[in-house]
Amino acid sequence: MISEKVYQMFILGSGNLDYVLKKGAGGVIFFKDDILSETQFKNLIKEIKIKSKITPFLSIDQEGGRVERTENIHPKKYLSPMFAFQKGEQFLKTQTFEIAEELISYGINMNFAPCLDVNSNPNNPIIGERAFSNNPDDVCVGYDIVNTIYSSNGIIPVIKHFPGHGDTTTDSHKELPVITLSFDEMYKTHIFPFKYAIDKGAEAIMVAHLYCQCFDKEEIPTSLSKNCINYIRNSLNFNGVLISDDMFMKGVSKYGLTQACLMGIYAGINMFIYRNSTEEVISMIEEITKLAENDSILRDKIETSYNRIIELKHKYGISK
Repeated sequence: MISEKVYQMFILGSGNLDYVLKKGAGGVIFFKDDILSETQFKNLIKEIKIKSKITPFLSIDQEGGRVERTENIHPKKYLSPMFAFQKGEQFLKTQTFEIAEELISYGINMNFAPCLDVNSNPNNPIIGERAFSNNPDDVCVGYDIVNTIYSSNGIIPVIKHFPGHGDTTTDSHKELPVITLSFDEMYKTHIFPFKYAIDKGAEAIMVAHLYCQCFDKEEIPTSLSKNCINYIRNSLNFNGVLISDDMFMKGVSKYGLTQACLMGIYAGINMFIYRNSTEEVISMIEEITKLAENDSILRDKIETSYNRIIELKHKYGISK
């Protein structure tokens, strides 16, 4: 059923969750305001599983430090990736195990971490201590530790923010950052850790809303760029699930909900994050479903994404 396959392509936040879960939403994302107490959060996840037509990815951004969604209930704050990495590999391992155990106890099966951004620009307003390091080789070491611990404990790690947010001077939540680096510069510093992760078997990648001039002459966000996505697939040989950063961010807002999402689908994005499941988002999903009925290329893209999503769910035992 095409409707169910389209809904599988969306990871949605609070709002009309009951409706989208019954329609087959592919995932749910949780933020600080969704997590008020340990009991409340565990019960919320149990209810979501019961109400879901297909068991969803139950996802969170739990990096440690600045980006930590359980701060309302977690007794101690984790260190950010940079400070944890600076304390040594054993410290990073121990902290990652603690984060994994906490997430498992709630029922989380997907974490949007680790960041493989290389913090090359000290004036970067969004990455900073979220990166393991300003050195690509160190970022690869951090990836190996965090990725192994999450995946071996049944949590899908989603590496981010491809092709690398570390050289920007603006925040993609507020506007579309522009990266003017040549392709060689971009590859050597920023893409390299992602290539390393893909070669080691990375299964899911979040694509950022960046304008990289090495990919496109026209100002197109990497999350909607055929050139960028074709590069991930054909040059880096990534066969897993590609997930957009939050589609409510200003980096893609100028296109409007439906056009942005269609651009992403045609480019090759498999899943889209919307931090709220608003009526507008639901209307957009259902409009795309109708368009797919008479568009064989769009249907093929949806089918490909659906198959990748279900394959990843089966691998991690996420099924109903």
